[in-house]
Amino acid sequence: MKPPKIAVIGSSSMDLVVTADRRPGAGETILGEAFSTVPGGKGANQAVAAARLGADVHMIGRVGDDAYGQEIVANLKANGVITDYVEPVTDVSSGTAHIVLAEGDNSIIVVKGANDHVTPSYVKNALSLLRECDLIMIQQEVPEETVIETARLCTEIGVPLLLNPAPAREIPDTVIEQAAYLTPNEHEAGLLFPGVPLADVLIKYPNKLFITEGSAGVRYYDGAEEKLVSSFKVEAVDTTGAGDTFNAALGVAVAEGKPLEESLRFANRAASISVTGFGAQGGMPTREEVERGLAE
Repeated sequence: MKPPKIAVIGSSSMDLVVTADRRPGAGETILGEAFSTVPGGKGANQAVAAARLGADVHMIGRVGDDAYGQEIVANLKANGVITDYVEPVTDVSSGTAHIVLAEGDNSIIVVKGANDHVTPSYVKNALSLLRECDLIMIQQEVPEETVIETARLCTEIGVPLLLNPAPAREIPDTVIEQAAYLTPNEHEAGLLFPGVPLADVLIKYPNKLFITEGSAGVRYYDGAEEKLVSSFKVEAVDTTGAGDTFNAALGVAVAEGKPLEESLRFANRAASISVTGFGAQGGMPTREEVERGLAE
């Protein structure tokens, strides 16, 4: 079977990760334990995950004209992602996430950098590619107007859109209507639909709205009843990137024409495997690993 063709419109960044016993106070210097640079960004993460799962993946994004930008593009290529539409922006730094791991939790400062240049006009430059795709995926680490225009474009050209509404922000009703699939977690769903019981929201958007509940699984309404597709129990090492893996796997499965419940099981299995490795992309599984996990 020919692999599905997927375009991922979104962010790419370099994660700068420091590990320490505790966070420093204002004006304080402490000694850390470790430092690493890890390619990240929700768009790049989802592109890498989808490529590892066997899709023909094209990334549409921007990087800075700097060393981090070169590393980000090299990492995408190394993972089989096609980068014809990942162009450097002159005099703008690549996006970075500054992450402190301490006291059993993380603190993160994101500098969007070149990701702010993933504009509606930049997306339109890739229209010939988008018309050929089986699915388009987008997240919210790019400008809001880009998400709005992408949803409109997908409706115009008749290609389904999977919108992962993270980080959470308000979304126009038109975008929700135009998206084929919407995948918030419980927190994001509460912000998207304030004051409305999530059970009612699920009924309003059957087979479109999929609320992820971490280790519990994913909840949706199939047109007749509310369903919870359970996750898989594993020993988690690092949950970073699990949501991106879920979205990518769901996108690959539906683009292949799998039934929804089967697609959600596939996505849950991929996400469960991803948390057994370090870093957003470190644990992202191959197609063979997911299929083996489903067969167990």
